[in-house]
Amino acid sequence: MMEKSSKEKPPQRRRSKETKCFGPIPHLEELVPPDWWGRIFNSLYLKTDADLVDDQSTTSREVDMFSRILKLSPEDKILDLCCGQGRHSLELARRGFKYVEGLDRSHYLIQRAKSSAKKDGLNVRFREGDARKLPYPPDTFDVVLILGNSFGYFDTIQDDLRVLEEIFRVLKPWGKVLIDVADGEYLRKNFQTRSWEWIDKNYFVCRERSLSFDGERLISREVITHVEKGVVADQFYAERLYTKESLTQLLKTAAFSSISLEGEISSDSQRNQDLGMMERRLIFTAVVKREWAPTKRKPKEVVKRVIVILGDPSKPDTLKPCSIFDDDDLYTIDQLKSSLRELKGYQFSYLGNHDNLIQELMRMKGKIDFVLNLCDEGYNNDARKELHIPALLEMLGMPYTGSGPQCLAYCYDKSLVRGIAKEMKIPVPKAFFIKPEDRTFELSFGFPVIVKPNFGDSSFGITQRSVANSVEELMDAISEIREKFGYDKPILVEEFLTGKDLSVGVIGSPPESYTVLPITEEDYSELPPELPRICGYEAKWLPESLYWNVESIPAQLPGETEKFIVECCLNLFERLECRDYCRFDWRLDAEGNPKLLEVNPNPGWCWDGHLAKMAKIAGMSYTEMLAAILRAAEQRLGIQIIDGKREERYVIKTSPKAV
Repeated sequence: MMEKSSKEKPPQRRRSKETKCFGPIPHLEELVPPDWWGRIFNSLYLKTDADLVDDQSTTSREVDMFSRILKLSPEDKILDLCCGQGRHSLELARRGFKYVEGLDRSHYLIQRAKSSAKKDGLNVRFREGDARKLPYPPDTFDVVLILGNSFGYFDTIQDDLRVLEEIFRVLKPWGKVLIDVADGEYLRKNFQTRSWEWIDKNYFVCRERSLSFDGERLISREVITHVEKGVVADQFYAERLYTKESLTQLLKTAAFSSISLEGEISSDSQRNQDLGMMERRLIFTAVVKREWAPTKRKPKEVVKRVIVILGDPSKPDTLKPCSIFDDDDLYTIDQLKSSLRELKGYQFSYLGNHDNLIQELMRMKGKIDFVLNLCDEGYNNDARKELHIPALLEMLGMPYTGSGPQCLAYCYDKSLVRGIAKEMKIPVPKAFFIKPEDRTFELSFGFPVIVKPNFGDSSFGITQRSVANSVEELMDAISEIREKFGYDKPILVEEFLTGKDLSVGVIGSPPESYTVLPITEEDYSELPPELPRICGYEAKWLPESLYWNVESIPAQLPGETEKFIVECCLNLFERLECRDYCRFDWRLDAEGNPKLLEVNPNPGWCWDGHLAKMAKIAGMSYTEMLAAILRAAEQRLGIQIIDGKREERYVIKTSPKAV
């Protein structure tokens, strides 16, 4: 997180044309979201809040002070925690500090920091992460900085304590923390209850403030208005008011020593700005006094034992042509095994016989390190039972790659994902739901539409005839899904979007460590004009079809559109509790507006699938893509090998809404 005056940070998500304004509110605290800090640090924040201190002269003076207090050396390893757009990290790098790293929850601000570092040629590493669960081993840093009033955002003081305990863990013995935090005692008596100011020629902001019911937090409201667009944000937040005594006690509880109040910082403004919580801040330092963490010996030979679970080639699979595993499927499995053989330090074994799958897993329990779950066909090749495999592994206590059963259950239901996306203000196509017993329905939007099974994956039931341009074609499409594909569950009818057909792949564990693969679009230029532009069943399963030649190419998108799509994907990844890798399908409408179609946890892993195509564009081989998925799972699970024996260090999984 970045420094925050008592002024709300505008939300990261794209807003609709009309923003709701709540009007008079008797108790501001009632409208404060518990995770306000996970939503609001974006470009408007840089206008309405960060502008107070985000200038070179202020930053230079502050770095002068902090360097003097800490007696910094150019060789010190420094973590700028909750670094925001990285103004302090970048200034330290300009001054010749060699090992500076910034971490913040805000995707937007971290990308801004990375861009600034690249532009100025500065060697600073920026990454997203949770301040309550730092992605570093013990004894990593000489100094940790929390600057610009970036402490005290959480709902509970226990979360603030967890932040300090994590800082204590990653600091070396005799390492120091410096915290720049608002003077809570002063603010409790002197905060402005109401203020307003012009931000620039187009924006002005009105603010209200009050104390929380317990008097421990300052509640703030910020209404941002554009002279032509009207209200663009009406938002609420709360920040804990720490005094010298309360913060000293919290640092003691976190086991810090030599706690010292080093002085104060007072902010001013050349244009009579509302100073908010930045008006007067306290500077604390504390020291870590403990022994070094035990050094783990490197094993002579590191071999991770991994079971790979696949679909059962001996059983029918209704999603495949002729309902069987054909030569192409067996070749795909062989390509997988060949690529996994190239990975050093692993020993893979394969389970594809579902008749004895449970017995084999029970036999191997305690003898392996984890499971590579590639059974996207589902237990007994039943797609509705894809979640049964991770559920079984959890019952047996066996760690595994990929998403859990709840996530798979959510994402198998297209309508449910649509509802979650709409609740998150992520755009989706217009649609309506047809239950099996429905004999009539109302088409509330115009043609063309696309008809698809509400439950299913691998484009099951979606063909060129799924796109309808009339009531007659719509009824034929419904009949084909019911009769030809034997589908007797609810059907989803969506507006058919005629813009680019896009896919986004993510490998890793947002918001801590992840890779967004290059966005791809489907190239339909070789299709006859009369065929609808869709990547359906024919494109994936029927080599004789004209759709078989549809290719995935790097998407050419406006920068703002790409940024919006990626942010939505990362938010959905966390909200749906996807793990290790995921693919998101989007489509643009005729005006170029993106809308979410589907979320695919545990997406196709095959050598020629969409995920592998994205990885290839990114310069990753198929083997490297598989290795990245394995590393993501290992990092999440905390699995390590010591002296040839398996040790599991389970990382406590906190909410993905993190500072």
